[in-house]
Amino acid sequence: MTATTDFRDAPTQVSDDITRFEAEYAAQRRTARLAWMIGSALFFVVFLFTAWLGDFFKVTQVTLPDGSRDWRWIIPVGIPRLGDYIVNTIPTLRWDSLGSDLAEWFWRWRVWLDLLVETILIAFMATVLGVVGGFLLSFPAARNLAPNPWIYHICRRYLEITRTVPELVFALIFVFCFSIGPMAGVLAIGLGASGSLGKLYSEVNENIDMRPLEGVKAAGGTWFDQIRYGAVPQVLPNIISYTLLRFEINVRASSIVGYVGAGGLGQEFRTALSLQEYTDLSALFVIIFVTVMVIDYGSEKLRHRVIGLEARP
Repeated sequence: MTATTDFRDAPTQVSDDITRFEAEYAAQRRTARLAWMIGSALFFVVFLFTAWLGDFFKVTQVTLPDGSRDWRWIIPVGIPRLGDYIVNTIPTLRWDSLGSDLAEWFWRWRVWLDLLVETILIAFMATVLGVVGGFLLSFPAARNLAPNPWIYHICRRYLEITRTVPELVFALIFVFCFSIGPMAGVLAIGLGASGSLGKLYSEVNENIDMRPLEGVKAAGGTWFDQIRYGAVPQVLPNIISYTLLRFEINVRASSIVGYVGAGGLGQEFRTALSLQEYTDLSALFVIIFVTVMVIDYGSEKLRHRVIGLEARP
């Protein structure tokens, strides 16, 4: 005897499935909505607490234009002062005397040009040191490539330490050790760059296809052979992209560490601030901005050539 299907029950079964699906979907929507509301509330509480710690709600005594003192909220009082500071950095440029006005604005251009070259060289040398350190440590710091757990955790902790300590702190340490000069800036920025690049490189390494490495291992290759022939070809385009980005960041960083005597344009920023030469600050900002813009344009072209996008618009 063969079993027969009563097709008269099919519409009822379909209706029950639809009802069950709608109920489960509604329950998931309620859960997602509740989770979103709880997350938003926590975010708002943390935001308010952080704003309070950052003195965004601070009320202080200020001097009014008529000379009297009164209690005011610090943000609306400080914004006009910020505008006054920016206005002081803007030079006077007139069309009929533009050449002389620009010459007065960039009156130390020879000194600034020498320091700009020094800044770029500091960034370049620091990037080289950072790439070497970050590249070598990124493979044992990748969970899927580490030879053993101990090496993995040691490399991870080292990278975390080097990118946690601010570059200015490293610069102060190296200025104390090696005196003022570019060497302190190179070591400070290079050490911080090795931690940041090592982290980025290791994350790229953890997303590679492991089959080429398994093939090298099956052919009798060592761990270094697996990295050389199985991992490096896969991650090389990303490594070049991150390296060029870090070089641009290091140019900006090298213009700051000079503030503590580590070479570069930073010492001019310190001099201009201490002497309240506001137009010199804007001139230095323009120099750094143009330099970073040129480096970014060149890095983009080089990166596109490496990954094969130079022919695309």
